[in-house]
Amino acid sequence: MSVSHDLGERRTADVPAGTVEYRERGDGAPIVFVHGVGVNGDLWRRVAPPLAGDGRRCIAPDWPLGGHAIPMRGDADLSLPGLARIVADFLDALDLRDVTVVANDTGGAVTQWLVGHHAERIGRLVLTSCDAFEKFPPTPQLYLKPAARLRLLGAVTRAVQWRVVQRTPTAYGWTTKRAIDPAIMRSYTGHMRDPGIQRDLVRMLLAVDTRYTFEAAAALPSFDKPALVVWAADDKLFPREHGRRLAQLLPQGRFELVADSRTFIPEEQPERLVSLIREFLGS
Repeated sequence: MSVSHDLGERRTADVPAGTVEYRERGDGAPIVFVHGVGVNGDLWRRVAPPLAGDGRRCIAPDWPLGGHAIPMRGDADLSLPGLARIVADFLDALDLRDVTVVANDTGGAVTQWLVGHHAERIGRLVLTSCDAFEKFPPTPQLYLKPAARLRLLGAVTRAVQWRVVQRTPTAYGWTTKRAIDPAIMRSYTGHMRDPGIQRDLVRMLLAVDTRYTFEAAAALPSFDKPALVVWAADDKLFPREHGRRLAQLLPQGRFELVADSRTFIPEEQPERLVSLIREFLGS
């Protein structure tokens, strides 16, 4: 269902939790992208290609967060620590070293846990607007956990196929100022009707617990490597203060604010994000 060809050839990697699809482009030092719930690697379609053109190996997986096409194993752990373990296992499977991890939204929470507990292969960190502390999930999406518990997620995934629903705050409406391209939205939502994908979503939502985000943040001081925290100036889901707190917790953390964007900075300000990543990697 993913529509972008700029991200490179589609491949798969087997990890203990299942099979992860990914696309990669370029050669050189690796950059691995981690998206959030309800999207897939297409989120990075205007960020990864220019970085690949700089001589970087840019890898954009479809993590098991609802926009993926291949369901995980039935016993896969999709809690925040479990998702971080999947990312770590993916880095192992591809034997990637000195990786720069770039994350957004829920992927930022996953990556906070990753660098605090499985940082062996990671050399640099870029967090963009993301879940942290008590915002897991953000307020407009709090209904999703009870919906999963009451077996109502099927109705939610059917409703989100409609554009008018997509632009509501309880769906994608507060992630961007402007509507996302319809073809990309179909890429994000098209697989959610698959029973296996819904099973993964239910397992992930039922495991959501803010104790994990607080524990992830508490472990950030152990990541004493270059780190950049990029926050959207107009974010309606995640407070700016959270970005500053995360940067302060990271021993080498630096904070940057991006104007005219909400949470999905890769969608709304990809050129600015690319510029910041280039400067960060150059330094």
